[in-house]
Amino acid sequence: MGFSSPEDGGHALDLSAEAARGLPVFGVALRYPAGHVVPRHEHPYGHLIYADRGLLRVEAESGQWLVPPTAAVWLRSGVPHQLTAPVALQAHGLFVREDVCARLPAADCVVHVSGLVRELIMALARADDKANNKAASSRRMRLLGALLIDELRAPPVLPLHLPWPPSGADSLVRHVCQALLDNPGDAATAAEWAGRLAMGGKTFHRRFLQSTGMTFGKWRQQLRLMSSLTPLMQGIPITQVALASGYDSHSAYTTAFSRQFGQPPSAFAANT
Repeated sequence: MGFSSPEDGGHALDLSAEAARGLPVFGVALRYPAGHVVPRHEHPYGHLIYADRGLLRVEAESGQWLVPPTAAVWLRSGVPHQLTAPVALQAHGLFVREDVCARLPAADCVVHVSGLVRELIMALARADDKANNKAASSRRMRLLGALLIDELRAPPVLPLHLPWPPSGADSLVRHVCQALLDNPGDAATAAEWAGRLAMGGKTFHRRFLQSTGMTFGKWRQQLRLMSSLTPLMQGIPITQVALASGYDSHSAYTTAFSRQFGQPPSAFAANT
């Protein structure tokens, strides 16, 4: 989560007061306009990032996540990350003290946000630091934080992560990944990409798997499905989304989407 907001003139947010109170969990809530980018940064805290509207993209060295209102990204402390708001949204960032992080997932991931977790996140991010009774306010924050940590101890990890070749990895594979990210509907096959890069098909497949941990076909499908979430939330017709995402038909896209996310795109669009 960034420490500056487009609505406060870009001034840095001071979280030292919450940190000084020794709270295990504290946070902020910010509004971002469509297209806003929070540059790469990191925190000395574990970080839970949630958007109650819209779709937030979180990028880290290990990959990218697209976060709808039913999910949140969990990042370990010290993980550099960048945020992009494809659509206007309100983001909530919670910061978790290092000693408490041991009770949360040991790897960066996307977790499901239940109704209870959503309310806890919003309450902690919007806590009134100007409350007259500081002791009562801190006690309430501690109780809310403890309940949130308990709810997140063993969360189901959602399929909203796109692995990305790390810095120093195969530069040609990074080039392919970036090109597909810029144009998810690119229909070039693995053989065609191998030809463009002047390498054999087996070599291309091996290098892609080594760099991303996924086969080319699986990675591209994951990218296409994740990229399609934004236009779905913007109300673009499903057939149009399917074709722009590289699928031949509404039905092919719906089948792949349902298999990946456990619901058809029409249900996802209706629920977000």
